[in-house]
Amino acid sequence: MSKYSVAMPDDKGYFGEYGGQILPPDLVAVMNQINDAYEEIIKTEAFQAEMKELLADYVGRPSPIYFARRLTKKLGGAKIYLKREDLNHTGAHKINHCLGEALLAKYMGKTKVLAETGAGQHGVALATACALVGIDCEIHMGEIDIAKEHPNVTKMKILGAELVPVGRGTKTLKDAVDSAFEEYLKDPVNSFYAIGSVVGPHPFPKIVRDFQSVVGKEARAQFLDREDKLPDIIMACVGGGSNAIGLFTAFLDDEDVKIIGVEPAGKGLDTDQHAATLTLGTKGAIHGFECYNLQDEKGNPLPVYSIASGLDYPGVGPQHSHLKDLKRVEYKSVDDKECLDAFMQLSQLEGIIPALESAHAVAYAMKIAPTMSSEQSILINLSGRGDKDADFVAEYLKL
Repeated sequence: MSKYSVAMPDDKGYFGEYGGQILPPDLVAVMNQINDAYEEIIKTEAFQAEMKELLADYVGRPSPIYFARRLTKKLGGAKIYLKREDLNHTGAHKINHCLGEALLAKYMGKTKVLAETGAGQHGVALATACALVGIDCEIHMGEIDIAKEHPNVTKMKILGAELVPVGRGTKTLKDAVDSAFEEYLKDPVNSFYAIGSVVGPHPFPKIVRDFQSVVGKEARAQFLDREDKLPDIIMACVGGGSNAIGLFTAFLDDEDVKIIGVEPAGKGLDTDQHAATLTLGTKGAIHGFECYNLQDEKGNPLPVYSIASGLDYPGVGPQHSHLKDLKRVEYKSVDDKECLDAFMQLSQLEGIIPALESAHAVAYAMKIAPTMSSEQSILINLSGRGDKDADFVAEYLKL
């Protein structure tokens, strides 16, 4: 078995030193019940058949890989390919695990699903999935993100979700997580907490990873079919890390493939206005698990910032933390200016408006592609589309 094997986490929910269940004993019991139900339900023929059908006929999988010819030509060097998760129903990778979680909740007999959202993509995807399976949906979202991501707020309401504005703390993703989890703890028997990334207490990092692994499985097979070899580099943006781990998982044992996760440097790594958790963070506990996080001297999470609402989280998935320590994945960062430049260049060269989150990965690819040969290739997980960001960017850049 490979040291990178997806058989992780161990039975205590740890990826190396990271993960676990940093929770009171009664909540550990609740989490273990979810884990046991998950392990039993996903093996059933009924669940597998329903999930397969929905991924194909509802989400529109497989999503294609696309050769970005004009961007490649302008940059020179390596060929740039995009895994087009932006073409999924709801416009991002989030629908992959939201469908899985909503189905799981239905099979477990739950009556309500709760969640947080930052950029709103997870909220929209979950509201969509809950509408499909007929379960009540409650989404907690920071007031700053509500103002910034208005199109997604509207969609969640249209889909029937109850939106709970979070006005405390930084009024962004971290506080939305706190709010949603507190509400979940009031009735864990009848409700299901559908976390939006590969974070939180065990078994959530595993559950979300497993449902997102379809991205990498497809991309690996598609790239081999097209190029008759694997890409030299794969990369994805990293906030909590769900789209990244979804792509990375299928390539972890391919030692010749370099893997890069791209974090938000915000207004600069030398400022306090960033969310570069793996670049500058230290080991600690947050939201019921251990990971690299940005924290003060007392171990409390620091306020973080990113122009991309889906990346402004002070922690990161425990498997990413472990892969950093193993040096299997390199974690880099790009700032707001580089992100916005990539957003505009991909839009105007390829006619693809990316999510600001995804534009971080595009920006780092744009940095390194010119240093590579034309025989080499970079595969980027284009995790979401930029409809939600278009008005904000237009105002920000005064277009």
